[in-house]
Amino acid sequence: MVSNARNTQELSKSNRKVAVVCASVFVCMIGAAYAAVPLYNLFCSVTGFGGTTQVAETASDVVIDRTITVRFDGNVNHELSWKFKPGQRSVTMRMGETAQIHYEATNTGSKTTVGTSTFNVSPPTAGIYFNKLECFCFTEQALKAGESVEMPVVFFVDPDMDKDPELKHVKEITLSYTFFPVEQPERPVAARAEKPEAETKL
Repeated sequence: MVSNARNTQELSKSNRKVAVVCASVFVCMIGAAYAAVPLYNLFCSVTGFGGTTQVAETASDVVIDRTITVRFDGNVNHELSWKFKPGQRSVTMRMGETAQIHYEATNTGSKTTVGTSTFNVSPPTAGIYFNKLECFCFTEQALKAGESVEMPVVFFVDPDMDKDPELKHVKEITLSYTFFPVEQPERPVAARAEKPEAETKL
């Protein structure tokens, strides 16, 4: 009888341990699910994974002779009545050299609409070397019916790309933007009429 009671007690302890472990795993999985998006975004911004570009505070202090051609692409989601295109299709520059181009957007609809853009570069592995000093990325853009605007992008390609064996033979990088409609703007459109210049920074 004593042996059976002891076995029952040990089995009960074992079951409790299993229950605690399962509960801990469940909690960790829930926490991971909530953290997945911001952690993934952080991972992309640090590594350039998926063609995510980098944000630079200052221009490169090193310029090398190797040149790279940067091509520009512009797209608009079908739910946004805008025309959106780069002011020029490409630029050839030396790695480390700073360049500025602009995109042009026009509201072809009959009312004021607000859009925001996402971006990436290809090949995706070049994202970690593509640095933007100024960009309209993720900034809400309000355009009145028929209104057009030019949006600058200031950038450079890190000369360290020349040391990457996987990108040694890459001669072109494509920077692509896609604008989407903003259903609920963060601020009323009228409040953005006098938008500070600082908000154009990444």
